[in-house]
Amino acid sequence: MKKYNSLKEIQTLIRQKELTLPQLLDYYFKQIEEHQHLNAFNEVFFLSAAKQAAAVQAKIENGTAGKLAGMVIGLKDNICYKDHEVTASSRMLEGFVSPYSATVTERLLQEDAVIIGRLNCDEFAMGGSNETSYYGAVKNAADHTKVAGGSSGGSAVAVQADLCLSALGTDTGGSVRQPAAFCGCIGLKPTYGRISRYGVIAYASSFDQVGTITSSVSDAALLLEVLAGADEYDSTVSKNLVPEYTAGLSAGGKKKIAILKETLESDALDPEIKASILEAIESFKAEGHTVEYVSFDLLEYLVPAYYVLTTAEASSNLSRYDGVHYGHRNIEAANLNALYKKSRAEGFGPEVKKRILLGTFVLSAGYYDAYYAKAQQVRRLIREKMEALLASYDVVVSPVAPTPAFTIGENLADPLLMYLADIYTVLASLTGIPAIAIPLGNNSDDLPLSMQLMAKHFGEEELLSLSYAFLKET
Repeated sequence: MKKYNSLKEIQTLIRQKELTLPQLLDYYFKQIEEHQHLNAFNEVFFLSAAKQAAAVQAKIENGTAGKLAGMVIGLKDNICYKDHEVTASSRMLEGFVSPYSATVTERLLQEDAVIIGRLNCDEFAMGGSNETSYYGAVKNAADHTKVAGGSSGGSAVAVQADLCLSALGTDTGGSVRQPAAFCGCIGLKPTYGRISRYGVIAYASSFDQVGTITSSVSDAALLLEVLAGADEYDSTVSKNLVPEYTAGLSAGGKKKIAILKETLESDALDPEIKASILEAIESFKAEGHTVEYVSFDLLEYLVPAYYVLTTAEASSNLSRYDGVHYGHRNIEAANLNALYKKSRAEGFGPEVKKRILLGTFVLSAGYYDAYYAKAQQVRRLIREKMEALLASYDVVVSPVAPTPAFTIGENLADPLLMYLADIYTVLASLTGIPAIAIPLGNNSDDLPLSMQLMAKHFGEEELLSLSYAFLKET
């Protein structure tokens, strides 16, 4: 069976009776078995997925199936699914079975998607390489010595290696876009508040956003259409009407595009990524779009502000995992204080511990104003500057990451180097705007290259239509 890149292909074949959903699911099960070495899945839902596939196939045959009938999708292992285990790839939650489903899970099921399993990720979504997972690193299908990217590395590799059609991830500082870029997929981070976070294990609540990883822009648009919208369980979700993103893909129109020149002029940027983006810029010009280079002089403050704020929020969000409320519990502790210490020391991995300690420090008396309050002020300045820029331009272009996928273990010893890999993605996260990573082919080592497009708040239609036209042309 060939690799399917869009739901439309699959639905056409099912409609023509050349394929059934159970047959497609069996194909993906075999693919997962053959690619176990990639370590993309923490668990495959063999029984529930097979039951779902049979039920949806019956709906297809009697004409009552939903929009996503035929889509086999994976969930990042921090998204709850009732009566299924969810661990955030951490020992802390090993064996925890969710008593309810996340809103995004419910919406997938309502539209008849088949959920095939839970996908490996960095522990509690903290990492940029999928090496901090309790279940081990995910390997890039293009080169097994390279990282998948993080934190949604399992989601990206599952789509890249044809283990499912699409996947959900979460993006706090680039955790959908960067792995999508490393794996040659399309990674969409919507506007903060466009999709409900209810039932998603929190890392940094003012940054976290559910996103999609797909092989086609049309599937990204369709998933956003299904997942977006108000939710009574999440007060941070926008009540803005959800457009028909799929209908707007062919809208066309000439765009005014800004290129962040400092991002392309950086010495840290890989020459082949730069060359591929410059080629894409020429393609935009050839299509009649207006392209201008602009300056963004706050780039050096992005990573420090992001890590001060996200570690502070992580410290708060992860305080509940103490061996008493829930989570891993040490059974040898002699007293309550020892119970807290031993449970958390055993349950959390090194990267999570580091971020909790940093977050607790920046929130502590005497340091709050110097670090946390200052970072909030910087975040406001960055947001105001980006909003002013997007008042004049439809789309802003930058790289996704400074390099292609790097070697497993290469950056683990240097956390600063690992954190600086987020320099291009955290801009959209700090400002809450939507962003998309789109593939630009491969480099001389056959590793995927990518480009990032950003738009104003709730400007997903601009991103999707420009991405659709660009990928159709190229």
